[in-house]
Amino acid sequence: MNALTMIMIIVLTMLGASVGSFLNVVALRRSKEEGFLTGRSCCMACGCTLIWHDLIPVISWFILFGKCRACKVRISLRYVLIEIITGFVFALVFIVFGFAMMTLLTLAVVMILLAISLIDLSTMEIPNGLNMMLVPLAIAAIWIWSDIGLASRGLGFFVVSFPMLIVTMIIDRAFGGGDIKLMAVCGFLLGWQNALLAFFIAILLGGGWAIYLIVTHKRKKGEHMVFGPALCIGVLLAILYGEHILAWYLGLLFF
Repeated sequence: MNALTMIMIIVLTMLGASVGSFLNVVALRRSKEEGFLTGRSCCMACGCTLIWHDLIPVISWFILFGKCRACKVRISLRYVLIEIITGFVFALVFIVFGFAMMTLLTLAVVMILLAISLIDLSTMEIPNGLNMMLVPLAIAAIWIWSDIGLASRGLGFFVVSFPMLIVTMIIDRAFGGGDIKLMAVCGFLLGWQNALLAFFIAILLGGGWAIYLIVTHKRKKGEHMVFGPALCIGVLLAILYGEHILAWYLGLLFF
């Protein structure tokens, strides 16, 4: 690994942590129906305005020992975890794709998927605007991610989203409208094979999480649960490793 590659990994890790911090604020304010472009960040407990060195991603949380500087109320671990995870994912994208347009495309998709996940967790809704933001990226992928043909993308648009729609028409609220739209646009982005893989991964993750919540009595059986974050993780893994996962799976079947 040369010096330039190492520098890029460090820079993208820091950038990713900053993006994660910002999107945390967006999701929080969205859940409270507040604008995220106005007003300074403040403690949710005492309302104290945060100063610049309270806002350094990851580092500030540890410097403050996870507590507000003013009132000493504990700051949710969610904030620092999202910052760390986003920084890691940004670096991972570069490690996988290197100095290529695919890196820029994937980073843009990651930011939108993260926003969708955080907002869905906070509000149990996926804003139409975020799904629409994926549309130009999916179209750009026709040229940037040229390994996937247009026919595969067209089929990918329907291969998951249409069955989800049918199931929802039969079983009320089986899937949210935002989930269906997300898989439609992401199906076009991924192509039909990767779209099926992304959905399979989401079923495993979402189903496992649902079982955990029911077993621990945090949710009741039949209660609506968020599925957007699991779909987003599935889409990201399909982008990064879909080709390898599918090759491994087909190898198990035929060899």
